[in-house]
Amino acid sequence: MRVYISGAITGVEDAAANFKKCEEWLKGEGYEVINPCSVLGGIADVLSYEELMSVCFVLMDKCSAVFMIPGWKNSLGANREYGYALGKNLKIYDGEQMAD
Repeated sequence: MRVYISGAITGVEDAAANFKKCEEWLKGEGYEVINPCSVLGGIADVLSYEELMSVCFVLMDKCSAVFMIPGWKNSLGANREYGYALGKNLKIYDGEQMAD
């Protein structure tokens, strides 16, 4: 199963490290992983926010599940990705619920 990682990026100092840690854990569990921090790294300074979100939605279309990093509810982009995942009927893993 291929999983897209979603979570807060803007304004989060250690966002890339959070995403990388999540990516490594998911891979250890046997998942194929799309980490948008890694994929978008070089173009994040070139594209607008809306353009980046449209690329994220395309990446999500290549997955059958989304893993929501704890704290995602505080991110507008992650909330948009959550809604997109619901609309596409993707399996959603909520890291906040898993941490409880």
